[in-house]
Amino acid sequence: TCPVGIATQNPELREKFEGQADHVVNFMEFIAEEVRELLAELGFKTLKEAVGQVDALDVSDGVNHWKAAGLDLSPILYQPPLPSNAVRYCREKQDHGLEHALDQTLIQLAEGSLKHGDRIHLEMPIRNVNRTVGTLLGHHLTKRWGGEGLPDNTITVDFTGSAGNSFAAFVPSGITLRLHGDANDYLGKGLSGGRVIVSPHEDSPFRAEENVIAGNVILYGATGGEVYINGLVGERFCVRNSGALAVVEGIGDHGCEYMTGGRVVVLGATGRNFAAGMSGGIAYVLDADGTFPSRVNRELVDLEEPDESDTGWLRETIAKHQKETKSRLAKGLIDSWPKAMEQFVKVVPRDYKRVLEAMAAAEANGTDIVKAVMPTMGGA
Repeated sequence: TCPVGIATQNPELREKFEGQADHVVNFMEFIAEEVRELLAELGFKTLKEAVGQVDALDVSDGVNHWKAAGLDLSPILYQPPLPSNAVRYCREKQDHGLEHALDQTLIQLAEGSLKHGDRIHLEMPIRNVNRTVGTLLGHHLTKRWGGEGLPDNTITVDFTGSAGNSFAAFVPSGITLRLHGDANDYLGKGLSGGRVIVSPHEDSPFRAEENVIAGNVILYGATGGEVYINGLVGERFCVRNSGALAVVEGIGDHGCEYMTGGRVVVLGATGRNFAAGMSGGIAYVLDADGTFPSRVNRELVDLEEPDESDTGWLRETIAKHQKETKSRLAKGLIDSWPKAMEQFVKVVPRDYKRVLEAMAAAEANGTDIVKAVMPTMGGA
């Protein structure tokens, strides 16, 4: 919905963008010229020559500043002598050890699904050294089946343990990853159609809705798919989400920051600065104590009571969350429905609401949706 055509692939909107590739080239050439001038002033011919030359740094301004209080930077800037054949810049490719990644096992076990679309269910342990689990598997699925992927739950994997960073990152349609345990940051980063379910191990003695089960920046930049989390998570939940559905039982600060699409259901408290920069999508937050409005950034959004069209969808989504995660909190809400519905607050970006209304009117009147939406985007 970018009104100047920069951040969109919509051909109607792209026509509004006046920039050209030559402008970028010209800009980069100016930068290169300035870099050469700065290097010449320092007495270097190339950037490689400048690497590690700490004697060219002037730290007096920093050391003399009252906040530094005579800070001695020499231990940080000390350069030990190097052998004659050594250099201080990278000249060898980093070995990421991908051949040992857990995904290699998943790819082998799911060979039939990847080649023929057969359904498969796997179970295996996971540790926090296993990072970006599901990403390589998703790559092979997309490579074979394209962007549309496969039907939901074609490949289902149940993990038990503690997942490392970026669990289920970029996972496409057709893959469902269940985690019985907990996860680190960036869970579901770039999720593109897959399904992720996170819940405590069945033997866990604590109340899931009162304990953190996953880290920060969950669903960063997600474009599609579903995530159900039985527990609390960290900060910046669903930042830049543009199409995924997420249900969680409590979040930290900056929830739904810069969100542009999708739907989020929070069955508990949020931190401060909720919806900062949120220009699209809809969030439903359970406000049991009436304090949620004080934690919302109102610059782009309005708070509303869910209407009749929201009621059925919200109940169905919470019921699905309960089914997938065995959430006690979700069960309590369903058992007390429709009274529980009265505690929800609907967060809607103002411009996004105008676009939805224009689209609905265009569809009802049989007119062109793009032409109907364009006039509403002047302030987007």
